[in-house]
Amino acid sequence: MSRTSLSPVLRRGLLALLAALLLALAAWAAGHWAERRELQIKVQGLQRAVEVHALGLRGAAEKFDYLPFTAAQHPLILALLRQPLDAAARLQANRYVAQVQTHSGAAALYLLDAQGKALAASNWQTSDSFVGQNYASRPYFEEAMRGQRSVFYGVGLTTGVPGLFIAAPVRADAAGPVLGVMVVKVSLDALEATWAKAQDPVLLYDARGIAFLGSVKDWYYRSRQPLSPADLAWLDAHGQYGGHRSYATMPWADERVPDQAEYRIQTRIAGRQRQFLALDQALPELGWTLTVMSDLAELRQARNLAQALAALAGGLGLLGALYWRLRERRFAEQRLARLELEQRVQERTRELQEAHAFRKAMEDSLLVGMRARAPDGRIIYVNPALCEMVGYRAEELLGAKPPYPYWHPDDLDQHWRDSEAALSGRAALNGFESRVRHRDGHEVYTMVYTAPLIDAAGQHSGWMSSVVDITAQKQAEERQRLQDAQLQRSARLAGLGEMASTLAHELNQPLMALSNFALAARAFAEQGSINSQGLLIESLDEIVAQAQRAAEIVKRLRGLVRQRGGVHEAVDIAALLARVQALLAPELRLRKARLRLKLQEGLPAVRGDPLLLEQLMINLLMNALQAGQELAQERRQIEIEVSVEAQVLSLQVRDHGPGIAPELLGHLFDPFFSTKPDGLGLGLKICRSIAEAHGGALSAANRLDGPGACFSLSLPLPP
Repeated sequence: MSRTSLSPVLRRGLLALLAALLLALAAWAAGHWAERRELQIKVQGLQRAVEVHALGLRGAAEKFDYLPFTAAQHPLILALLRQPLDAAARLQANRYVAQVQTHSGAAALYLLDAQGKALAASNWQTSDSFVGQNYASRPYFEEAMRGQRSVFYGVGLTTGVPGLFIAAPVRADAAGPVLGVMVVKVSLDALEATWAKAQDPVLLYDARGIAFLGSVKDWYYRSRQPLSPADLAWLDAHGQYGGHRSYATMPWADERVPDQAEYRIQTRIAGRQRQFLALDQALPELGWTLTVMSDLAELRQARNLAQALAALAGGLGLLGALYWRLRERRFAEQRLARLELEQRVQERTRELQEAHAFRKAMEDSLLVGMRARAPDGRIIYVNPALCEMVGYRAEELLGAKPPYPYWHPDDLDQHWRDSEAALSGRAALNGFESRVRHRDGHEVYTMVYTAPLIDAAGQHSGWMSSVVDITAQKQAEERQRLQDAQLQRSARLAGLGEMASTLAHELNQPLMALSNFALAARAFAEQGSINSQGLLIESLDEIVAQAQRAAEIVKRLRGLVRQRGGVHEAVDIAALLARVQALLAPELRLRKARLRLKLQEGLPAVRGDPLLLEQLMINLLMNALQAGQELAQERRQIEIEVSVEAQVLSLQVRDHGPGIAPELLGHLFDPFFSTKPDGLGLGLKICRSIAEAHGGALSAANRLDGPGACFSLSLPLPP
């Protein structure tokens, strides 16, 4: 029995059916691949958007985080809490909090007593003043009274206006009881307005899943899941959201995939059925959850486009196969023509490749960033210079829409205005300055120039921007400003030096010694004995020596402030300290104080002016004596410790006085700054100038092992 063969018509039909099946499979695979790729881009865009919005939220909260604690330290606040019925104290506290609120830009600032009653408020003069209102039911008051910082978002009980409340306990001292609560109310209207401009929804939930801020008003005060009776009772008791008593669930259905952070949402907005890809970001420091969404319509468009392209490609492939068969039939007669055509194609391809390589080399060598955008703001081209400028790869920027990941979170409103102006053709011809944030966090200042993008057909297809990095220029301007300030400071210090040289002749120590020796000389002269005559001569010699010493000090100080070279010689620190101790012996006996030296053995000599170094040590020791004059006699002790390490001689002068207030440490060496009622504020400034003239440094700090101050002098050793 012979095998029946298929007819040509049936064979062609089967081949056509197989080709159609393969074409459908290829179209489905292409659509699936395009949808997954677009989904990945969407997820990356959501992650970047979450980072930008989270930074904006944290920035808005942290901007005023310091304010309650700082305002609570003011004496007027503590005075009002101690005497809440004092009208004068209440008036001063109201004026103070109103002034702080005005300067800080906060929505409100007010003070509560331990029972939750508002004693002072920044709106004390308005009809809706907080003064006299009781906020004991607010969670932020309860947490602050337990000694904790509190952050709470809710609707104001008095004004009905929502806001972020940051509260801090008020104490008279760090370990004392909580006397009251200082509260700052922060408005998030600017952030809400920025979100309202975004193309895709943004939503913010509290710890119970209730939406209270976002870009879709219809979703406000709705819950992600039904609330328990306990939660409803808590919300009603604390009035977090004003008059709201019921919280419907969100009008959407979500689809989640295990082990994936992103999920899909089906909902209706403005009467239209919408599908979004959503991503949540927890903000534990605020107790909130941020949700950012992106429309999935582009996924369907990408899938349909890929399927259409795949079908087109398949159809073209079939046509190509048919053409190949026809071409095979005519191959012999067209061989020469085809070879010639292939040669022309190769030459043209080579020309195009060379032109492309030349254009690519030009683009890569440009130091100016280039960015092309479609009319809807989508980035369609970036060059390497722009990628390096903002720290993102081209793949991360292509297809991105505003807000772009490199936009600075503090300038989002300005970025939106500049972007809208450029996309609407209203960008300034001379460019505009823009601050962006590099991916690693540092700031980059740029100048942006925008021009229309015209395609080969002469049609307007978008906008091309050139971005110039002017960060170095900005830094140079800042350095110039600092240099100008330094020149002005140098001029002021020159004037200070002249005044110091004028006052240098009023040195207390040599004149005190002159007075003591003069009194001793008079006593010896009155005795009139032979033995007293020798002592009289010795006292007169000391008077002459001290007078010469005073004149020499004046001479050396004048040379110092005029930046002339002093008398530099080898100085034995141990011998110098012995001379200083001898000069101050009468003062030590008069004040009943002790001076204890702790010197490292084998101290090397330093190069310097011995007289100026003596005067520096005398000034430091006199300050230490004056700091301990109110102490008990057994605590009137000054320690001097000298050591050597790494070619630097370190000398420390420590006393047991009250120490230096932390807020004064940074001003001790400022000209004309003094903690003494009759001080001129030049002594420590001259001491530091002497130290710096010897290539050393002088600093001050409080002792770590007890009360008292410590002055540290470091001098370089000769090589």
